[in-house]
Amino acid sequence: MTGTSAPAHDVAIVGFGPVGQMLALLLGRQGHDVIAVERWPSPYDLPRAVHFDHEVGRIFQAAGVGEQVRAVTDPVPDHYEWRNHAGEALVRIDWSGLGPSGWPTASFFCQPQLEAVLAEAAENLPAVTVRRGCEAVGLVHDEDHIRLTTNGPDGPGTIRARYVIGADGANSFVRSAMATTVTDLGFFYDWLIVDTLPHEQRTWSPMNWQLCDPRRPTTIVSGGPGRRRWEFLRLPHESIEELNTLETAWRLLEPWGRTPENTTIERHTVYTFQARWVNRWREGRLILAGDAAHQMPPFAGQGMCSGMRDAVNLAWKLDLVLTGRADAGLLDTYTSERSEHIRHAIGMSMALGQVICVLDPDDAAARDARMIAAGADPQHALPPTPPPVLGDGVLQRTPDGNRAPGVGHLAPQYALTHQGRTALLDDLTGGGFTVLTDGDAPLAALDDTDRAFLTGIGAHIVALHENSAPPEGYLDAPDGYLPHLREHGHAAAIVRPDFYLFGAAGDGAGLHDLVRQLREHLRRPAAPAAGVPRPLPTAAEQ
Repeated sequence: MTGTSAPAHDVAIVGFGPVGQMLALLLGRQGHDVIAVERWPSPYDLPRAVHFDHEVGRIFQAAGVGEQVRAVTDPVPDHYEWRNHAGEALVRIDWSGLGPSGWPTASFFCQPQLEAVLAEAAENLPAVTVRRGCEAVGLVHDEDHIRLTTNGPDGPGTIRARYVIGADGANSFVRSAMATTVTDLGFFYDWLIVDTLPHEQRTWSPMNWQLCDPRRPTTIVSGGPGRRRWEFLRLPHESIEELNTLETAWRLLEPWGRTPENTTIERHTVYTFQARWVNRWREGRLILAGDAAHQMPPFAGQGMCSGMRDAVNLAWKLDLVLTGRADAGLLDTYTSERSEHIRHAIGMSMALGQVICVLDPDDAAARDARMIAAGADPQHALPPTPPPVLGDGVLQRTPDGNRAPGVGHLAPQYALTHQGRTALLDDLTGGGFTVLTDGDAPLAALDDTDRAFLTGIGAHIVALHENSAPPEGYLDAPDGYLPHLREHGHAAAIVRPDFYLFGAAGDGAGLHDLVRQLREHLRRPAAPAAGVPRPLPTAAEQ
């Protein structure tokens, strides 16, 4: 522990699960002094989250653990399918192949194995300190830092940090120290989760599917390499206590051919699926991420994914603020951008849950008829949801001050060839801001101020060429960036470090303006309400 007179860390992270580990990795790789405290003395060794998508795969790649993560995950080779009680397909979602981020569309994992990869990588960074068995119990706001009071194996201690991030779960201590409110949509369903280790090696086809049977809606998915998970909805006449027993787990698994002779149950527990989010994720030097900021039903597999998106959004902004390349007001955009994206994920998860969790036989029959008539096509069989786009923040504006078309959407990642090496874009550049241009011509409009700014924020200029490229240029894939840029009339685009489109330009002059706008976004004043934390005891009162 540090004393009150010791220099402050750049960031203290409360909670060292996957989101806290990712934040420590991303910030530690930038050289920031990070300390993470975790109240449990050793890593939790049972499964929880099991799925991540192509975008989160790209986040692992950005954190330098892409290959290690690939080694402990199963990419989905087929469809995610929903069936009724008669075995008829209600919806079939293609999860095979690569997604737009250059990673498998969907992958499944065992959380202890994934956490071991992330934790080892973070703890091996010289700038990162991890203290397990250390619980945060108090917060004091000083002028330029937070004093975090802890209880650990060696007794009470104090940690000073310029920013404190609460990645400490649904019952977040850090959130309790904030004045923010919570929006709760009142969506509650209890499900028995049973994680198993089948004794035999076999191919499960489809790998992941949903039984939409009103007698007992059931989820059957991978639990990562060599594992299977079953999820059973609690029926109205059942109590949580009678559902959450080993005997009940075996009884519900028996119709699926799972017995103690061919299967080991790793864990059984009842989860209450909820849908809620915190209305302000930052107050002064306190910031929330992951389950501390939002919770959602698991039907779209976006719970941990959303926390990872929080981490990569917050990390690049904190990096610029901590190094003085951006003003603290930039952090206000963390809530505005991520909160809207989260509401999409929660809305999508609820919409899927409302289709799955139908217990009335007549309602289920009507649902089945409608979805079968739609040809099991997710575009027509599932409720429409808005696109996953960032809320207002560090995004291009039109001359009249409106948000520019297409900004805030996830940008794809293609393989390019540069100086004889062919690899995914981020592996070639190292990540960060990326300026994509159609050839070299748009770059001529950048002046010395533009270039100095881009160099200062660590931006990479990627001049794209087809057929052949000059020594410093990048050879685009036939179906890569250039066809997409030209289709929309763009000569250049700027992609943020979290892979979302900042903006695009039709020519060199537009690129010059785009760089100017980005510079102005990084020097935004803080919103008055964003820096007012809940009154807490002063140093003298502690």
